[in-house]
Amino acid sequence: MKIAIGADHAGFVLKQSLVARLRQQAHQVDDLGTTSTESVDYPDFAAAVAHKVAGGEVEKGILVCSSGVGMSIAANKVHGVRAALGVSVEEVDVVRRHNDANVLTIGANFTAAPLAEAMVDKFLTTGFDGGRHARRVEKITAIEAGEDK
Repeated sequence: MKIAIGADHAGFVLKQSLVARLRQQAHQVDDLGTTSTESVDYPDFAAAVAHKVAGGEVEKGILVCSSGVGMSIAANKVHGVRAALGVSVEEVDVVRRHNDANVLTIGANFTAAPLAEAMVDKFLTTGFDGGRHARRVEKITAIEAGEDK
């Protein structure tokens, strides 16, 4: 699978660990930075990953910052992105099956590496259920396009 990944300074160490693991699993990883723990602005990395996902250049995106929330907010501003904060494997299962989330955000300050790895595995291996959930995702897309009025 082709995956874009990005992080700010707070998520750098966890991102590096995830990149190595994903590559070991034979995924194509587009690491969009950051490249150190030096302070950077998370929206820049969220936008870079989100645009790759929305443009179809990659199948999924992963973003890591201190809480995961800032990245999620920023990524969700890009049309076609459904970014979800992962806090448990069970929640990630639901956001894939019900919401067709295409970007997973992780809070490095609140998520140990083994949990982050398990959430990423679940994110990449769980499909979208479709059915009534597809109708709901279509409504989200309509809201994005301003067609919900």
